[in-house]
Amino acid sequence: MTGASTGQGTPVREGTPSAFAFEVGTLGVLLCWAVVFADIGTSVYYTPGILFQRFGTHSALFVDLVFIVFVLLALKYAEVAIRFPEGGGVVSVATKAFHPIVGLVGGLLILADYFLTAGISATSGVIYLSVLLGPLKLFVIVAAIAALLLLGLLNFIGIATSAEITAVFAIAAAVTQLAVVIAVIVAFGPSRILADFGEMFAGPRLTPTDAMVGFAGAFLAFSGLESIAQLAPAMKSPRSRIAPRTMFWVVLTLLVTSPLLTLWSTTLLAPGANTNQAISLLGGAAAGPWLQDAVAASGALLLIFACNTALIGSYHVFLALSRMRFLPTILQRMNTWRGTPHVSIAVATLVPVLVVLLTGANTTSLGDLYAFGLLGAFSVTCVSLDVIRWREMRAPRLAKPTVRTSLPIFVLGAATSVAVVAAWVTNLFAKPFATVYGSALVLIGLGVAFLTIRIQTRRGQYPVFPWLHWPGQPTVITRAKRGLGRAPVLAFLPSDPGRVADVVRRTLARASQGPVVFAFQGETPHTRAPGLLEILNPYADDPAAQGAFQLAAAAARRARVRARYVYIPAGADEDVDDWVRHQLRPEEVITG
Repeated sequence: MTGASTGQGTPVREGTPSAFAFEVGTLGVLLCWAVVFADIGTSVYYTPGILFQRFGTHSALFVDLVFIVFVLLALKYAEVAIRFPEGGGVVSVATKAFHPIVGLVGGLLILADYFLTAGISATSGVIYLSVLLGPLKLFVIVAAIAALLLLGLLNFIGIATSAEITAVFAIAAAVTQLAVVIAVIVAFGPSRILADFGEMFAGPRLTPTDAMVGFAGAFLAFSGLESIAQLAPAMKSPRSRIAPRTMFWVVLTLLVTSPLLTLWSTTLLAPGANTNQAISLLGGAAAGPWLQDAVAASGALLLIFACNTALIGSYHVFLALSRMRFLPTILQRMNTWRGTPHVSIAVATLVPVLVVLLTGANTTSLGDLYAFGLLGAFSVTCVSLDVIRWREMRAPRLAKPTVRTSLPIFVLGAATSVAVVAAWVTNLFAKPFATVYGSALVLIGLGVAFLTIRIQTRRGQYPVFPWLHWPGQPTVITRAKRGLGRAPVLAFLPSDPGRVADVVRRTLARASQGPVVFAFQGETPHTRAPGLLEILNPYADDPAAQGAFQLAAAAARRARVRARYVYIPAGADEDVDDWVRHQLRPEEVITG
C-alpha cells in the first residue's frame, strides 16, 4: 500500500505511527491461512457424504462449478478485510452500505452459520474419531454434545485458541489431505483417474431444478470463507497485502484437495462405505490403514478446532451486536473469576447443543440447516460490497483509496452476487426446514433488538450508529439511502462534556432542516492486541464519544433535524479534520 493522501496531501500509511493506533495485529500470511483453512478445510470431511446421498457421482461436478464462484468470493472477502480493519465482516459492510439494521440481519445470519459450524464440526469430528475408536460410533450424539460443552467450558475458563496452535493442526490436515490425493493417483493409476472425471457426468440425467439445488448445496464445500474478514483486526499491516496473499494460498490449497477428494470419495469407494468417513476411507483404500488412521486423527482434531473457532466467532458477534446496543448488555457481562464473557459463551455453546439434539447429530440435516446462514451471509456481504463499490465509482476522487474499484471489477463482483443470491433463493425453497430455522432465528434476533432499543429509548438513550472514518476510504455515508452527499453543517464535538451542549445548540440553530453531521475524534487509542476473531469497534470503547453523540441525538430529535454521525478513532493523522471536510463538503463548520 502506498498510502492515502489527506486533505493537505500528507500520506497516511497503514501500520505507521500516523495511522490508527489499534493497528497492532500480529498475524501474517501463514497464520491467517491456518485460521481460514482450519475453517474452510474441514468442509471436505463432511460435504462429499452430504452431497452423495442426493446427487451421487454428480457431486464433484457441482463442487467444481461452485469453486469458480468461490474464487471470486475470495477476492471480495479479501477486500472486505482490507476495507474494514475493525472486523465484523458482514456486520460492518452491510451497516456501511445500507443501514445498521441490515448489519444486524447480517450478524444474525453469521450467527446461524456459526451455530451450525459448531454443530456439524463437533458431529463430524466424533464420526472421524470413531475410525480410531470404533465403539464411539454408538455414542455420536452424546460425544458431540460433550465436545461442545467441554469447548464452552474451556472458553469460559479463558483457555483461548491461538493462531499458532491452529496452524499446527491446519498444516497436519492439509498434509494428510494432499497425501490422500497423491496416494490415490499412485494406487489407481492415470487411466483410472482420467476415467473418473467422466463419472461426474454419468448417472441419472439432471433436471434444471436438480442442477440449481446441487449448485446451491455445493457451497457447503467452501463454508468458512467469512473468517478472513473476521481476522482483519489481528492481521499484520498492510492488510492490503496480507489479505489477498492469504486468500491466494487458501484457494491454491483447496484447488488441489477439495474438488479431487470430492470426486474420488464419491466414485472410488466401495458401495455401502460410510460416506461420513469418506476421506479417511479413501486414504485407507489407496495406501492402507496407516493413512486411513492419519487422516482420521488429523481430520478429527481439525474439526474439533473448527468447532471451537465457531464458538469464539459466535460470542464475539454477540458482544459486537450488544455493544452496538442491538442486544441486551447482559451479553457483555464478564465473570470476576476469569474475566471472560460467560453469558455470551453460554449462549454460543447451548444453541449448537440444542441443534445437535434436534437433528439427532445427522450430518445431512445439519448441512441443510447450514445452508441458510452460510448463503445468507454470503449474499448480504456481496451485495453490500457492490453498493459501496458503485458509490465510490460515482463519487468524486477526494483521496487515494485503499482499494480501487474499476468497472470490470464491479461487473465481475455483481455477477458473483447474482450467483450467490440465486443459490440462496434456491435453498429457501428447496430446504424448507432450513428456511424455517434460519428465519426463526433472524426474527427472534430482530424482536430482541426491537425490545432492547425500545427500552433504551424510554430511558433517554437514543440509538446512535456512527460511521467509522478510516484513512484511504473516502466514502462517508451521510444519509441512510445515499452515499456522499453535501452536508450544510458539519460540527466537531469537543471531548469536554461541559462544552458539548453549546456546540450542539449552535449547530442545530444553523441547520433548521439538515442534514447535519456531528463528528467526534477519540482521544484514547486502542493499543491492546486483538484476540482471535475479535471485533474491534473503537466507538464502543469510547464513553466520551457515546455521551457526546447521545446528547446531540436527543437534541436533534427534539428539533426534528436530520443528523448523521462520524467517529474518528484515536491516532488519526493531524490533518484528518480537513479530510472529513473535503469529503462532506459542508457549507459551514462548527467546532468547540
